[in-house]
Amino acid sequence: MADLDGIFKAYDIRGVVPDQLDAEVVRAVGAAFVRVTGAATVVTAHDMRPSSPELAAAFADGATSQGADVIAAGLGSTDLLYFASGSLDMPGAMFTASHNPAQYNGVKLCRAGAAPVGRDTGLTDIRELVERGVPAHGGPAGTVTRRELLAEYAAHLRSLTDLSGSRPLTVVVDAGNGMGGHTVPAVLGDAVLPALPLEIVPLYFELDGTFPNHEANPLEPKNLVDLQAKVREVGADIGIAFDGDADRCFVVDEKGEPVPPSAVTALVAVRELAKEPGAAVIHNLITSRSVPEIVAEHGGRPVRTRVGHSFIKAEMAATGAIFGGEHSAHYYFRDFWRADTGMLAAMHVLAALGEQDGPLSELTRAYTRYAASGEINSTVGDQADRLAAVAGAFGSRPGASLDELDGLTVQLDDGSWFNLRASNTEPVLRLNVEAPDTAAMAALRDEVLAIVRA
Repeated sequence: MADLDGIFKAYDIRGVVPDQLDAEVVRAVGAAFVRVTGAATVVTAHDMRPSSPELAAAFADGATSQGADVIAAGLGSTDLLYFASGSLDMPGAMFTASHNPAQYNGVKLCRAGAAPVGRDTGLTDIRELVERGVPAHGGPAGTVTRRELLAEYAAHLRSLTDLSGSRPLTVVVDAGNGMGGHTVPAVLGDAVLPALPLEIVPLYFELDGTFPNHEANPLEPKNLVDLQAKVREVGADIGIAFDGDADRCFVVDEKGEPVPPSAVTALVAVRELAKEPGAAVIHNLITSRSVPEIVAEHGGRPVRTRVGHSFIKAEMAATGAIFGGEHSAHYYFRDFWRADTGMLAAMHVLAALGEQDGPLSELTRAYTRYAASGEINSTVGDQADRLAAVAGAFGSRPGASLDELDGLTVQLDDGSWFNLRASNTEPVLRLNVEAPDTAAMAALRDEVLAIVRA
């Protein structure tokens, strides 16, 4: 069996197919998942990668061998799988490697109600059971039933955000040959529901897990270039890019300029707080300082968390938060079982834009207050040593405050701050810097990087 160390990550199972991840491994994962969750029925969905149908079928074999029934939803985005798990109240498995290159695939698991399964919430138990060998099941095998859920998913999202009253908008969508090409026509188009006042201009809607046009990772600026050009070419009101499994969305304005995910977080938070004044809103510690400021200004209660969906979802459950957002363009909604859905976030931005007459650049200007570096990665020989060096350099600085909720966060008395975190999977430190203006941001960024890379 493959080396499990390389494929069991903090939040999912992921690796190169077939060298690291193959049907044998996934069949064992399916069996172990049923054992660990005690599931009577499991729902599955898969993305458009060439290996995904085989892996989904292998997982179903493993699950049914333990007596569980499987509802196979077929092609779907990750948030469609979360919808299935939530609406059907059963554990689920999504087969995708998200934004990773074509040779990768993986499994994202959740318990009933889309509750996360990560390293500390069942994934370690599944791995250990796979390593030991899953015991045979003494009773009858389960069955596999095919069920199409796309129309129900689309109807649910439309019930949460009404776009029918929007002014007409021209919307360029870059699906990156990923699952957005499957879900956007259903949710924003007229494939399964009545048409909305949106003219969708499609880019790379053909489902193709070899990603012939560009990687389905809009976090990389180079992968937004085609979207930006098309928005300018057709005079669109907005551009939206989805990653490979379409659980994240990235937005560009009518000029083709990227809208920071923190600005999207603040915009959606304001809309959600209008429905429930005083509610909690989650933000991870490297979203812009503007997010907690704007949440508080609109009567909400900002709650700061570590980076990562398991922490966001746990804090949402603990606080009853109505919404949560991350710098990486993951957006979480209480009305969507506290799961992340890029589609619903995109719909909120479209609704906000369509409710007023100004361009998106004007609308989002109010949510963008500071200069940010974006995430900068540095390969280092010793992560702990470099973190300690940075802490030492700033620890005695007048007006500086340090905390270690997630890596090292340093706040300076001029309003600047930075966070430096170690990657879980690579010898890399990740730096995010924010300051009142570009010059101050650049100076602080360069100072920290000089220490990290010394």
